[in-house]
Amino acid sequence: MPRQKSKAVEEEEETVETTTAEETEESSFIPIQELEQHGISATDVKKLVAGGFHTVQSLIMTPRKNIIAVKGISEAKCDKILEQAQKLVPTGFSTASEYAVKRQNIVRITTGSKELDKLLGGGIETNSLTELFGEFRTGKTQLCHTLCVTCQLPLESGGGEGKALYIDTEGTFRPERLTPIAERFGLKAEDVLDNVTFARAYSSDHQEKLLIEAAKALTESHFALIVVDSATALYRTEYSGRGELSARQIKLAGFLRALQKLADEFNVAVVLTNQVVAQVDGAAMFTADPKKPIGGNIMAHMTQTRLSLRKGRGEQRVCKVYDSPSLPEAEAVFAIYNEGIADPKD
Repeated sequence: MPRQKSKAVEEEEETVETTTAEETEESSFIPIQELEQHGISATDVKKLVAGGFHTVQSLIMTPRKNIIAVKGISEAKCDKILEQAQKLVPTGFSTASEYAVKRQNIVRITTGSKELDKLLGGGIETNSLTELFGEFRTGKTQLCHTLCVTCQLPLESGGGEGKALYIDTEGTFRPERLTPIAERFGLKAEDVLDNVTFARAYSSDHQEKLLIEAAKALTESHFALIVVDSATALYRTEYSGRGELSARQIKLAGFLRALQKLADEFNVAVVLTNQVVAQVDGAAMFTADPKKPIGGNIMAHMTQTRLSLRKGRGEQRVCKVYDSPSLPEAEAVFAIYNEGIADPKD
């Protein structure tokens, strides 16, 4: 007769299984150095790191031809690396129930406005791209500044318990704006500023290169938010006219895909702002608001949630859900104050 397991052994096994599951949930990514324990040489791992790969997930999400392009990585080595990576990161089918459990790890970061949070189902969602578009002075940059503070709050307070990474392409980031917002939420301004990693992008190529540096930073510390303000400004100025439209869209698509990879790898919220352009064709006279976000279908398809911002009375602004896979089309009114985004006081 087979021996029955003692109760103590069963409890110990359950504890081990629970601990393993907890460790898996806590760590949203696997460092690429883990491949050294699975037959990949330390030299090849260093080559991958030099090529901008810092996690096993980043290999899974990258086309094979891009991995082969890394200096010193042959086709045979690439196949071996991907084989081991796929063993560590399951990429097959799962049930909707299993995926629903996985989505319970999604965090929603408060915007500072209860009405706006209600519109967004609790706040800005991690693991996805949220686009803010509108005219100047509609609150895009101010909302980004507020999120840089609220993402540092505890989970129970609507935060993400993580740092913020801010890429500024228009020169509108102001660290002094974070001080009154931090004081409003009971945080030390000095700590808040230390937890915001900032970079100014001066060209579209530089903007894309910064994402490689961002991937390295995200493996070294816990980040809850990535902000790109604005994601399209540099592409808009560097690629002009219909003759360069195709090249611009291809470059923009690559940048957005890289942002999505970071969101998926590290379970961070990605917020990007976008400019608008006035419609001058015949359809403009039949449209209530002739302004539309730039970026075309590339931007429309590659962002999960699109929020349209417009001016209201005084300090008030109106946010409308323009597109979302889960949120209904609706509006919310918020206001901009010295202490950040909040509900209107009137």
